[in-house]
Parts: sequence; C-alpha cells; structure tokens
Amino acid sequence: MYVYDINIIAVLLAALSSFLLGGIWYSPLLFQRTWLEGAGLTELDLKAANHKAIFLGSFFLSFVASVAVATLVDKGATVIDTMSFGLFIGILFVASSFGVSYLFEQRPLKLFLVNAGYHTLQFTLIGFVIGSLN
Repeated sequence: MYVYDINIIAVLLAALSSFLLGGIWYSPLLFQRTWLEGAGLTELDLKAANHKAIFLGSFFLSFVASVAVATLVDKGATVIDTMSFGLFIGILFVASSFGVSYLFEQRPLKLFLVNAGYHTLQFTLIGFVIGSLN
C-alpha cells in the first residue's frame, strides 16, 4: 500500500522495529542501569512515569523518522544503500547534535554513548526495513 509514493507497510514495520529496539536497548538486558545513572533517574522514576504517553509518543516519533527515511531514499536503492543512509543519519546528524548538547550540558559520556548508539542503530534498522521492502 503506497501513500504519496511511500510504502506505508514498510514505514509501519520500520517504526515498529525501531520502537521494539528501544524497548530492548533501554531494558535491564542491555543499558537500563547505565541510562538511568547518566540521566539521573531511578527505578522509582520509571514506575511513576506515564507509560501510555511515553510509549505512544515514542511510537509516533519512530513513525515520523521512518516516514522521513522512506521519503528521502531512492525507490531503487539497495538494502545496503538504505542501511548506509540510516547509519549516516544516526552518526552525522543525531549523534553529532547530541554530542554538542551533551558537551555544553556536561552530561556523562556513557549517557551519550547509550543514547547516540541507540539512535544510530535505530536509523540503520529503519533503513534496513525500508530498503528490504522498497
């Protein structure tokens, strides 16, 4: 199903995969403790959070990012092309922008590595899904 020459199924699957990656990335299995410490949060903060708003907002923003990638890649691009595009977005735009903010905010390097790492992998994954279904 295409809307304005964008494969909406690919976009939805890319958004879902991005959302699920975040769930794993920030879970106790991987980087939850490091992220909590770096962000100055506790387990109690997590329990008190409005999970519905956070998850809905997170999925919506993952959808927006997926639409952006789907809009910007060529329709004939290979999976490697779209993954590379996502990787470049993650490193050259997101991580570098986070880096500037984290330097001025004097935030921990570990927090930068967790967050920038997630978004770099997120956009690479979005590129993979979009490219696979392109």
